[in-house]
Amino acid sequence: MEPVRLGVIGCGVIGASAHLPDATRSPLLEVVAVADLIEERVRSAAGRFGVPAAHESGDQLLEDDRVEAVVLAMPTGVRTPLALRALARGKHVLLEKPVAMNAAEVRELIAARGDRVVGCCSSRFRMLPSAKAATECVASGALGALRVVRARALLAAGAAPTSPPPPWRVSKTLNGGGILVNWGCYDLDYLLGLTGWQLKPRVVLAQAWPLAPHLAARVDPRSDAENHCVALIRCEGGTVISLERAEFVSAADDEAWQILGANASLRLRMLPGAAKEVILDESWAEEGVASRTIWQGDDDHSLMTLGVLEDFARAMRESRPPETSLERALVMQQISDAIYASAESGRAVEMP
Repeated sequence: MEPVRLGVIGCGVIGASAHLPDATRSPLLEVVAVADLIEERVRSAAGRFGVPAAHESGDQLLEDDRVEAVVLAMPTGVRTPLALRALARGKHVLLEKPVAMNAAEVRELIAARGDRVVGCCSSRFRMLPSAKAATECVASGALGALRVVRARALLAAGAAPTSPPPPWRVSKTLNGGGILVNWGCYDLDYLLGLTGWQLKPRVVLAQAWPLAPHLAARVDPRSDAENHCVALIRCEGGTVISLERAEFVSAADDEAWQILGANASLRLRMLPGAAKEVILDESWAEEGVASRTIWQGDDDHSLMTLGVLEDFARAMRESRPPETSLERALVMQQISDAIYASAESGRAVEMP
């Protein structure tokens, strides 16, 4: 296929460490332009990755007729207006995660999309071979009727940082929230994707907590969002999504992802790593539960953003939706919005 002529807007951490190196090594993409508001950063990125055009702003890059599609690699709070301007200029758009600040913004993007392809990077972990094996197992029907789909990921507070934490990371204004949108969007994309996007959320009950005061040095002083949240999401038909995400907490690291059905369940790990396993626990009338490994191998971290970029490029050339389309991203954003609403009100929230 003809390589997609790509522009990357945002040459900060994720742009320079993931999008640019992965896009420049893919035969499906040709990076023709980069942009950043910090001149030194954009010049450095252009020189490092051999990009022919370096622009001083995202809007300037959008005027570049060589660019077919753009990656928007900046905090959520400033992303949607730029995405809308990109769509108005006829560009295809790949959004960093979370997709937007709220569901209303996602609906606005859907209304403006037209025939362009728009995707979200929250599908990164589903690009790994272990995730594909788990998806195939669920699709086979081996688990039976799904009961509980869960993710629990607690990250302990480490030593106080020696450099200032990024101001956007735990900010309602700059990023739409805290750990729920930073990492919970990955968990939701992973679990909903592995189960074939068949789950239809109906009711959410949740609680969220801010960072403990004695651990305040781990975040920017202006931080105003949660670092720990728990949610139960009841879906149509009775399946329950159980989600707990936390960072900088007073607990040991604890991570587990599971898809539990009436006949069998899957145990797996979302994060990439060596010697990973996907374990199927099957129940039998006489023997009870027996476990077997259905996939084992090394999940390469480099496949994640590369997979998202190449899926986006193929979606453009094949005129199809990407792995995480705006419609799928809207479901996740509606869940996130409902989690925040429930945590604030102390009551269950019904989904649209």
